[in-house]
Amino acid sequence: MGEIISIINQKGGCGKTTTAVNLSSALAILGKKVLILDIDPQANATTGFGVNKAELNSTIYSVISGEAKIEDTIHETMIPNLYIIPSNLALSGAEVELTSQIGYHTILKEAIDPIKRDFDYIFIDAPPSLGILTLNALVAGDSIIIPIQAEYYALEGMADLLKTMKLVESRLKSPCPIKGILLTLYDGRTRLGREVYQEIKNFFSPQEYIFKTIIPRNIRLAEAPSHGKPCIIYDKDCKGSKAYLKLAEELIEMEDEK
Repeated sequence: MGEIISIINQKGGCGKTTTAVNLSSALAILGKKVLILDIDPQANATTGFGVNKAELNSTIYSVISGEAKIEDTIHETMIPNLYIIPSNLALSGAEVELTSQIGYHTILKEAIDPIKRDFDYIFIDAPPSLGILTLNALVAGDSIIIPIQAEYYALEGMADLLKTMKLVESRLKSPCPIKGILLTLYDGRTRLGREVYQEIKNFFSPQEYIFKTIIPRNIRLAEAPSHGKPCIIYDKDCKGSKAYLKLAEELIEMEDEK
């Protein structure tokens, strides 16, 4: 059975979608069957694979609203073994619509269950907020990856996210263990980058796992979405692509060690 990993941080600009797109791509290239589920109304993961969100007839909103089965919303990507359930602006209304439904926090989990066995990994790219869509991602996920950028305000809001996770675990009886903390946008040449890295280690260790792989600040990672491609397709030899391949290998090793 596949593992559902939600990629979550309510702070924007932390490399959340970049991680969802490039980690899923790297795992697919390494032979894993992967699905990325975009539940952000901004649909950046969707456009990151060159999908025109304005022309979509079936999206994750179609599933949440009960208009379509999840199997009918899966789209192929340019990478073999990698699939996406896209999003678009229609999802922005889901926050209001979901609140009127009984058990609204489990809708995404229940939707994914029929296809969970079809994939090695399912990644959920959550929106940069702690709203109902993110709550659904927390409940649906078997584990969570938290990307944190190497900046002084990186840990701002972490207390809120961790508090929300604890509430989900205690009140909804849905544990959401942290798979790992991922440092992104890192520049080891600067004193700031090194200090923030140490601050993150002090904040989380030894309670939580911090990935050995660090994602560097890399212009090719920033350019790739404008070309509608994961960076590993846009420039497979750049530092950013190599880092995400290394992260994918680290994730596979973690599974092999279980």
